[in-house]
Amino acid sequence: MRGSTCLINQMFASRARGRNDCAFEELHELPPPFRNSRLDLFGHSDEAAVGEIVARHAILRNGAGKESERRFRDLLQALPAAIYTTDAEGRITFFNRACIDFAGRTPKIGEMWCVTWKLYLPDGTPLPHDECPMAIALKENRPVRDAEAVAERPDGSRICFMPYPTPLRDEGGRLVGAVNMLVDITARKQIEQRMMLLTSEVDHRSNNLLAVIQAMLRLTKADTAKEFQAAFQGRLSALANVQRLFSASRWTGASLRTIVEEELRPYASADERISIIGDDIRLPAALAQAIAVAVHELATNAAKYGSLSTPSGRLEIRWETGTDAPLMLRWSESGGPRIKEPTRKGFGVGAVDGVIGTLRGRVTRRWRPEGLVCELSFSVTAA
Repeated sequence: MRGSTCLINQMFASRARGRNDCAFEELHELPPPFRNSRLDLFGHSDEAAVGEIVARHAILRNGAGKESERRFRDLLQALPAAIYTTDAEGRITFFNRACIDFAGRTPKIGEMWCVTWKLYLPDGTPLPHDECPMAIALKENRPVRDAEAVAERPDGSRICFMPYPTPLRDEGGRLVGAVNMLVDITARKQIEQRMMLLTSEVDHRSNNLLAVIQAMLRLTKADTAKEFQAAFQGRLSALANVQRLFSASRWTGASLRTIVEEELRPYASADERISIIGDDIRLPAALAQAIAVAVHELATNAAKYGSLSTPSGRLEIRWETGTDAPLMLRWSESGGPRIKEPTRKGFGVGAVDGVIGTLRGRVTRRWRPEGLVCELSFSVTAA
């Protein structure tokens, strides 16, 4: 490797002392990946590697020996980038080993235009080889930049890449061939696709969350502004807890047990009076939000008027899933103040019914003297 680098330096130095100014002009026409590469090949940038191609072009014009040609080819074989050259008509004259890995095949000297098997445009449209960027560069005698294409290998796998075809000219400016480097951008494209999917998912979840908040705003009623603020802030906090759970799980789902525990955390002193029974279930966003709001309202009501308002009160939250995959959550209070069914629909009751109704769920209540029993049922697959 050091020998190859020394060769480059020597050839650059010899050009600087000689009459190969046109070679330097060609180097300045090379693509940015060659002039400003992020790769570090043998401690140098790709500019040195492609500069070597231009140097070879100059040396061959000036009748240099086969030893320099051999060393030049050894250098290109050592590069990890797929590089090949053609004559002025587009026939392949050289390709390095990286081209074989890139194309999934061994090209043949004399093949036309490109080392790849099949080509496509980024939108999937077939791209004939005689219309590929290398063909355009030779036919129009100009470098081609900022193009993207997809290469299909014989095994059916595909690779996204950017080609950098650059014409090579003799001292008189006559086109004598071209050099091309194929830069694999498959990983970058996959990242871009994941980012687009993530952006779309964020938009969807944001719109969903805003719709829930708007519904809560419509359903929240109070006799005073202070009561309205307290009620709405509590429901908003319940939603925020769910969002934190989704973020922690990288949006794979929210734990039903954790949602219930988080909503009952303000009543930690009553832990020994609260029973939570049921296998943990991962809930999708809309269902998790609805349950969080419902449990928040039930807990608030229990703390004001029900079993959580007295030291003797008890609370049991139990859930289970049936054979047809519905989720049934049962909220059962006992030991609190004697209650009876209210004569009018309270603000919290309206909020729970409204949120559960958006998922086509069902809410049933039994106002037993010893405490409220509320059952919520909906499909686990509710989105």
